Amino acid sequence: MKVAVIMGSISDMPVMQDAIDILKSFNIEVEVDIVSAHRTPEKLFDFSQNAHTRGIAVIVAGAGGAAHLPGMVASMSPLPVIGVPVKSSNSIDGWDSVLSILQMPGGVPVATVALNGAKNAGILAAQIIGSSNKEVLDRIIAYKLELKEAVIKASASLK
Repeated sequence: MKVAVIMGSISDMPVMQDAIDILKSFNIEVEVDIVSAHRTPEKLFDFSQNAHTRGIAVIVAGAGGAAHLPGMVASMSPLPVIGVPVKSSNSIDGWDSVLSILQMPGGVPVATVALNGAKNAGILAAQIIGSSNKEVLDRIIAYKLELKEAVIKASASLK
């Protein structure tokens, strides 16, 4: 099972790299591409309608500004879509991106993470895959245990 990590522009890559990195740490195959909702609509349509036929299980879509990419993909794909609002150079402090992705109409859900929250998007994608893949689930359990142990260790260092 693969996760597609797509973005509207190469300028989104520094944010989206966090999703790629965490997915790879869970040993999940990642397909990365630039799919602009506004500049390459034909590519958007082809990607959205055919991702599930290429073994993609979850789509993580990052976009800034008007941030139409996650919603447009979700409107045409049967796969779960996780939107990452990106604070871009043409953004209104990131709020335009957050609201564009968050405020989807009924019937076209997009799971939305925090502004520039690509790492959490990658973890959520892994958890979706882990719900039906024991190896990935075991890696997620180990990851969450590491988070817990880091907090316990930090707490102990304050004593």
